[in-house]
Amino acid sequence: MTARAAAFAALVETDPLRKCAAVMAIDAPITGEPPAQAFDWRRVPGRPDKPVLVHPRAVPRRAVGSLEGRCALLHAVAHIEFNAINLALDAVCRFDALPDAFYVDWLSVARDEARHFSLLRARLQRLGRDYGDFCAHNGLWEAAEKTAHDPLLRMALVPRVLEARGLDVTPGMMNRVREVGDGDTLAILDLILREEVRHVAIGTRWFRHLCAQRGIEPVATFRHLLREHGVRLHPPLNLDARAAAGFVDAELA
Repeated sequence: MTARAAAFAALVETDPLRKCAAVMAIDAPITGEPPAQAFDWRRVPGRPDKPVLVHPRAVPRRAVGSLEGRCALLHAVAHIEFNAINLALDAVCRFDALPDAFYVDWLSVARDEARHFSLLRARLQRLGRDYGDFCAHNGLWEAAEKTAHDPLLRMALVPRVLEARGLDVTPGMMNRVREVGDGDTLAILDLILREEVRHVAIGTRWFRHLCAQRGIEPVATFRHLLREHGVRLHPPLNLDARAAAGFVDAELA
């Protein structure tokens, strides 16, 4: 099995524990072979029966001051990280004819996301709950489906919009967790925030690569895509983290 085929096997794996193990076991160099058309995309994404997926507005909001509230927060972030594993693997398998470094980059992201998910799930389990115990929404994967036809659009709207939003909101989560004295959860969120900067930077790098390949200007193109897809960003905005992830002054303004 080639590394890209192994990535697809991990993508369609439904058991979270086995999915994470499969991601970590891929150690061969990633190339563009086999082509995306060789894969059975009807099996994508691989995920367990739970959590039950509901409309985003139907996901209950709970204060982190209670144990149940902290577990709900951990579950929400774990669900994001689980989807992020699938998103990174999908990028590896979905898009053909890109430099080998593209596949290497996104496999490295999949490994990070699998580690993040495992840390969050272990923390949930120590608090008496598990992944799947709360409902969740499917917004992140829906973005993958909407951008499946174009790697430039995927790089713009997933890492540079949705994952960058994590850079904005995680400090607020950390402050709430710090206030209730949950140092173990705080340490996990701090690790995720620091490593997600690199993931957004990878999205930025390949967005610009694809813009250059197509002869289009990246800042104007990004602004156009935000308007075209109805993306509106609201405070808080973590400008320092966004700058570290490659957003230029014209974008930050």
